[in-house]
Amino acid sequence: MKVAFIGLGVMGAPMAGHLAAAGHEVTVYNRTADRADAWVARHGGRAAETPALAARGADIAFTCVGDDADVRSVAYGDTGVLAGLLPGTLLVDHTTASAGLARELDAAARERQVRFLDAPVSGGQAGAEQGRLTVMAGGDPDGFDTARPVIQAYARAVTLLGPAGAGQLTKMVNQIAIAGLIQGLAEALNFARRAGLDGDLVVDVISQGAAQSWQMDNRARTMLRGEFDFGFAVDWIRKDLAICLDEARRNGARLPVAALVDQFYAAVQAKGGNRWDTSSLIQALRDE
Repeated sequence: MKVAFIGLGVMGAPMAGHLAAAGHEVTVYNRTADRADAWVARHGGRAAETPALAARGADIAFTCVGDDADVRSVAYGDTGVLAGLLPGTLLVDHTTASAGLARELDAAARERQVRFLDAPVSGGQAGAEQGRLTVMAGGDPDGFDTARPVIQAYARAVTLLGPAGAGQLTKMVNQIAIAGLIQGLAEALNFARRAGLDGDLVVDVISQGAAQSWQMDNRARTMLRGEFDFGFAVDWIRKDLAICLDEARRNGARLPVAALVDQFYAAVQAKGGNRWDTSSLIQALRDE
């Protein structure tokens, strides 16, 4: 297919690369043009000067940017991606954003007879690079059927959860669950250290039982060593948790643990850990 990919950050660049490797004709746009030019030099395709020009002639346009404001900045106006899409084509937003924005984009797309999916992802930078992301989608079922085989170039699981907004709501569930899990793991490992136990040996044992998790398998040992210069940044999880807490205020859900963990992440930021991996929660428990 002819596809446009808007946003070439740590997630978007490898995702677009998998599309090119799968044989799709890819046109990219990035706010920093040098990054788009570097992507083209590596993967082929071409770079466009605006999101609208990237989307012109595309069957599907993908966006993967920072937050609600960033999505609006690339979606709307004469230079926005919606201006470049023809009726019957498809817009897929991979940004982790609000459910309200997803519904807003769905309505705007319908006005142009464009189909829309909100499709946030889980798996982090490593998942994007390895082509093993989990994609949670909401929106048009026909659009989903069109997008799914294309998205599978960089995903191991692609699921339609419901109408527009359902993908973003499911990503919120994901982030709420992860926040509590990482805090529990941080407290457990810090307890083991203070108890004088061999942390690595403890992890070897408890990872064989009910305490096992992806976070334990992939982050416990780096947490013990104080290594956090990789993965999903603290700034990003705080952005995501703010979305979760805002949605909870609307739907009445109680998120006491998520709200508390958000404040622990604020303490990590105060230590200079804005770009540390989310597993750096353990740093908020240490005296040094």
